[in-house]
Amino acid sequence: MTQKERMLAGQLYLVDEELAAEMRHTAGVLRQFNSEPEPEVRAALLRGLLGGTGRSFKIEPPFRCDYGSHIYLGENFYANYELIVLDQCDVRFGDNVMLGPRVSLFSAGHPLDADIRNTGLEYGRPITVGSNVWMGGCVTVNGGVTIGDNVVIGSGSVVTHDIPSNVIAAGNPCRVLRPLTDADRAHWQQEAARWRAECGR
Repeated sequence: MTQKERMLAGQLYLVDEELAAEMRHTAGVLRQFNSEPEPEVRAALLRGLLGGTGRSFKIEPPFRCDYGSHIYLGENFYANYELIVLDQCDVRFGDNVMLGPRVSLFSAGHPLDADIRNTGLEYGRPITVGSNVWMGGCVTVNGGVTIGDNVVIGSGSVVTHDIPSNVIAAGNPCRVLRPLTDADRAHWQQEAARWRAECGR
């Protein structure tokens, strides 16, 4: 197996020239992206870099990632300023995902044994985020985590374990606070109806 194949399979690997060249290419694209004022040009740059995107997505600059080609965005994806994705393994988002500023997703991992870690060996674990997920600002998601559908993650949370669907979760480490309920939905439907009536929409 190549070092890249080992990386994507979640095995120990060393960054070799192939991987270093990919990261240099990505760094160049991101320099263009982060300095480009036109949203349409930024979107085109990301379509050429990322593993896959929906028709509609937006990432506010600055944005940082290692490779980009292991990041997959669903439809109607939005990320606010300073998104960081370490994509040693696949990082996949469902539809209608909204990320606050300074959200970080880290698929990269390092051995617990210092002697092995100091050799430069590392590994990755994939991250999966479901559909209709909102993460507040400064959320961190660690490798190997799956977040279900219809989830709200509170600002500043550190997500170290899987989060089931249809819940509000927060904390360090992040934990489920309560389920999202029909009462929540009814409240926000009522508020949206009031907004439409008052704003003539």
